[in-house]
Amino acid sequence: MDFSQSTEHRQIQEMVAEFTDEEIVPRAAEIDKTDEFPADLIDEMADLGLLGMPIPEEYGGAGLDYHAYASALEEISRGSGGVGTIVAAHISLACNMIYEFGTESQKEEYLTPLAEGSEIGAFGLSEAGAGSDVPAMETTAEKDGDEYVVDGGKLWISNGSVADTVVIFAKTDPEADQKGISSFILRPDEDDGFVVEGTEDKLGDKGCPTTELRFDSMRIPESRRIGEEGEGLLQALKTLNGGRITIAARSVGIAQAALGQALDYAQDREQFDQPISDFQAIQHKLADMDTKISAARMLMHRAADLKMRDERYIKEAAQAKLYASEVSREVANEGIQIHGGYGYVKDFPAERFLRDAKINEIYEGTSEVLRNTIADQLLE
Repeated sequence: MDFSQSTEHRQIQEMVAEFTDEEIVPRAAEIDKTDEFPADLIDEMADLGLLGMPIPEEYGGAGLDYHAYASALEEISRGSGGVGTIVAAHISLACNMIYEFGTESQKEEYLTPLAEGSEIGAFGLSEAGAGSDVPAMETTAEKDGDEYVVDGGKLWISNGSVADTVVIFAKTDPEADQKGISSFILRPDEDDGFVVEGTEDKLGDKGCPTTELRFDSMRIPESRRIGEEGEGLLQALKTLNGGRITIAARSVGIAQAALGQALDYAQDREQFDQPISDFQAIQHKLADMDTKISAARMLMHRAADLKMRDERYIKEAAQAKLYASEVSREVANEGIQIHGGYGYVKDFPAERFLRDAKINEIYEGTSEVLRNTIADQLLE
């Protein structure tokens, strides 16, 4: 691998880092406190082309490669984990699902406004009884002429209450198990029967609304089915593989923020007439934190590299997400330890980093499921 950044990659990362420092970081505590969707920030990011980074320009995106996208998302997540999730769910799941599997007309009508940032996307896969066990979903889509009648619901949907376009999965053939799942494009403002049931009150990841959705005899045209009937599960799994790279990026960004805060605090805080950064115990913590972050970042870029080469990257994406998510939690936890009592109160952002980091080990494949995935790939 070539570990040097191209001039373009460096310029993009510097631009996003500057925006993060000037616009996101000063708002992060407020977003965490109010848990309100930061619509104005998202609009500013759309103006910069950050809501369609890896989508080709012909569909309204910026046409960036996955290295640039992952690095940019790392910077955004360094500013706010919640904002990082908004962007990741919008691009990696909703946009990529339509880009990879949609028809040309679907891309023109639904993908382009998403990639341009004039609309927000969401991805509805999980249900109360079907998280890791996707085929256990109970949402159905019954064909009726040139329409489908959708009944059921989805849970833990990022951006669910603010999305203009929602990609969902439902059983078109309940007897066919995993081969009976299909995917569809929903338009909340147009589709009667689309109900936002409620928004979750979460530990962290604030600012990104995580919602429960319900579908009551909702009729959608056949033209909004993505691909053929029965292809939904394979589409979802491929989309999640790419999404895991960006969750690794979110994880690295949060960990980097925790390290930066810990470094500043350790050099400012004095005990026994010297900065605590002079103590070897603190130095070793900082050294371990930085080393783990560097390793996680390399795993992230290795998976991105394979994806860009159109090579198999299931194992590598799982490894990147697994390791980076656990590193994120570990580094954030050590950041609190370095802050001591101040790390446990909201006067400093250290405690927020830990709350934001934890979700990385749960969504888009829990750590337990990812270990199964890696083992399956090794034993295949």
